[in-house]
Amino acid sequence: MTPAQRNLLAAIAALVVLPVFMLSIGLTLTSATDVVIFAIAALALNILVGHTGLVSFGHGAFFGLGAYAAVLAQRHFFPGQMLMPMGFAILFVGVVSAILGLLILRRRGVYFSLLTLAMTAVAYTVSFRWTDLTGGENGLGGVVRPDWGFANLNNGWVFYTVVALVGFFVVVLLQRFHGSPVGTVLVAIRENEVRARFVGYDTDRYKLIAFTLSATLTGFAGVLSAFHHRFTSADPIAIQFSGELLAMVVIGGMRSFMGPALGALFFMLFREYLSLYTSSWLLIFGLLFVGFIIFSPTGLVGVAGRIMAPFRKVPETDAAMAARRVEAVGPVPPAFIREGATAPGQPVLAVDDIAKSFGGIKAVRGVSFAVRDRTLHALIGPNGAGKTTAFNLLSGMFPPDRGSVRLDGREVGGLSPQAITQAGVGRSFQITNLFPGLTIEENVRLAVQARHSGRFGLWAEASALPGLKDDTTTLIRYLGLAGIEQAEAGALSYGGQRLVDMALALATRPRILLLDEPLAGLAAAERKRVGDIIKTISGDIPVLLVEHDIDRVFQLADHVTVMNDGEVLVDGSVEEARSSEKVQAVYLGSGAHAVAAKERASAATQDTLLSLDTVNTFYGKSHILNDVSFTLRSGEIVALLGRNGAGKSTVLKTITGIAQPASGTITLAGETLSGLAADQAARRGIGYVPQGRGLFAGMSVKDNLMLGRLRRLTGAGRHWDEERVLDFFPRLKERWTTPADFLSGGEQQMVAVARALVGDTRVLLLDEPFEGLSPAITEELFEAFDKLRHDVSIIIVDHHLDLALALSDRTVALERGAVTWAGASRDLREDQDLRRKVLWL
Repeated sequence: MTPAQRNLLAAIAALVVLPVFMLSIGLTLTSATDVVIFAIAALALNILVGHTGLVSFGHGAFFGLGAYAAVLAQRHFFPGQMLMPMGFAILFVGVVSAILGLLILRRRGVYFSLLTLAMTAVAYTVSFRWTDLTGGENGLGGVVRPDWGFANLNNGWVFYTVVALVGFFVVVLLQRFHGSPVGTVLVAIRENEVRARFVGYDTDRYKLIAFTLSATLTGFAGVLSAFHHRFTSADPIAIQFSGELLAMVVIGGMRSFMGPALGALFFMLFREYLSLYTSSWLLIFGLLFVGFIIFSPTGLVGVAGRIMAPFRKVPETDAAMAARRVEAVGPVPPAFIREGATAPGQPVLAVDDIAKSFGGIKAVRGVSFAVRDRTLHALIGPNGAGKTTAFNLLSGMFPPDRGSVRLDGREVGGLSPQAITQAGVGRSFQITNLFPGLTIEENVRLAVQARHSGRFGLWAEASALPGLKDDTTTLIRYLGLAGIEQAEAGALSYGGQRLVDMALALATRPRILLLDEPLAGLAAAERKRVGDIIKTISGDIPVLLVEHDIDRVFQLADHVTVMNDGEVLVDGSVEEARSSEKVQAVYLGSGAHAVAAKERASAATQDTLLSLDTVNTFYGKSHILNDVSFTLRSGEIVALLGRNGAGKSTVLKTITGIAQPASGTITLAGETLSGLAADQAARRGIGYVPQGRGLFAGMSVKDNLMLGRLRRLTGAGRHWDEERVLDFFPRLKERWTTPADFLSGGEQQMVAVARALVGDTRVLLLDEPFEGLSPAITEELFEAFDKLRHDVSIIIVDHHLDLALALSDRTVALERGAVTWAGASRDLREDQDLRRKVLWL
């Protein structure tokens, strides 16, 4: 039985049993009818809150508006009737909500919520004071229920039956809607609206559909309430009732389909019984609401799930990436190749004199280049050169201040992201940008669906759209994601997320593919495979590539544009870029091989500082770390290496307390560390630099470091003040008051390391510190880490093997969460056969 069928059977059973249950506990049929009406309103509100991620504090206004419209229509236009006033009210609420949605949905997040709150306050004031129309505080009574002969609606049981049938119809309607193309896009918007736009969805249009449908159904519930009580007033429009509706959704479970209906029943029982004992029942209900938000965000459905969990056998699994089935690299599947209209000899993408400034920062200054069909065009340069900003201008993230961007001769500069995507520009992101709470299959299907003619369907199942499933399966297999389709995208290793990000870009069927550091975070073998895929793709679809693996770039590229300080430094062949002295000076440095070849003196002592003993860590039922054991000595640098998904980042998170071990012990200087929260581990001297840096956006370098130090002056380790940290990273002095998110990638990495050091630190954990950095910046950071070995012990995770092995004293290799080899890094540096055996190269 499918989940949809279970929901429908549960709805039928609940509607049949509800009146009997309410009567058996001393309540009335009136209360049972109210439960169904409130359930309809709560399910309608959940279209926004649970499925789209838009929190409305004003849906009571639509409930009251629907009630008023129906009562006034019966009183003035359709005396004695019910269906015509009901139809008029539904149409009226639909039109009003569509107009309001066009205004309110211009704002996102808390501003949207505040606007709905203001809307409710205004509506309540108008309805309460416009006594000639609404009856003011006395309301409007005298509502008539008709007698249809075969059904006398004045009979309580008959009216309940009608309301129950209507409620069931609403459940069927919403069940189909949430499974439809439009309904699935709403979940994508909830998960990541930016990414939804960059796969081609006009998210404002989808949100307007959701807002209008949600408000109209809420208004419909208000109509039923007016006929149920034969009366309406301004009370449902009050802010209090909107809060009660929201509480029903949250308490029931906003991420489940039937949860809000359960919340409506809970609210009615709570109100009816507690109001017998105290007039302050709403205060108690409010405290209960807060309690659910804090302790059970998944509501009553989540509580039930936790109670039943011990009785459900869920098989233990390995980490998600362990089940992958990788196939040989082949040509691009025909379904993802878009024929262009470029004349022979003309570029597919022509960029002419584009510029962009952010305040006083001139990020891109008069950049021009052209990408020809079926070529791989590399865009390289030092961190902060403006490459990602150029990508953002080409893909619609920002409009250029000046200049032209032409795709197949058509001007696309300044268009919205969804318009540019639909025109044929697909892109991946420097920092992976996925729908994290959805599975890999759902991620890819949503991206493929964005170019399907049925993407605006409101009734048909999204998964049943012609060709959608086949295209999704084909793309998943092509990029080596087969076998893990049902894994959540957010649960993948960073390298796995890179592959999914690239799949989303390719799924849009682009005329040109923009790939922003697609090889960052990939293991060596995976890096070669993905590089081969990118080169193969460029034979059918032109590729504009930003990548800092310069050796790989020079192997793959047909043409190279080098940027520096927002301008084009060199635009020519690979050999021209390689031999340019200007490129060598600002970008290449002395080269990773030269840096790695230099002998590094160890500072390790014989004293064990940190030890892991048979540590096991789970994510849900996925067994990530399997009896991991190793030690870190004072002054030692240990490289933690392995394939994507091997568990390296999880080891670091387990040490820091972000992920709690299920068993095993972690000790730091003789003190037990396992079981401590992340803040407690940090105060004991653990400094953690996460993959992706995790800086406090909008805050200056100074403030980032201050927050890093604030609670870590405990005497646990060497004391690092700002002055000492800046001796290692002198360029941060020049950026001291600059917001951290305005810095180049290399400077951001320096801030992340500096923040992890300030305070009192004795162990530094580095997760992919060289990822996404230019060769020159990589060399600068490498030398800083080499000097740091005399002051702190370091565990480094990085896929740049030459650098990691050159820097470290010892290496611990992981495979599927288990230690498979441990020994001197020198052995792996000097013995290539051993390296291939240990690191699967």
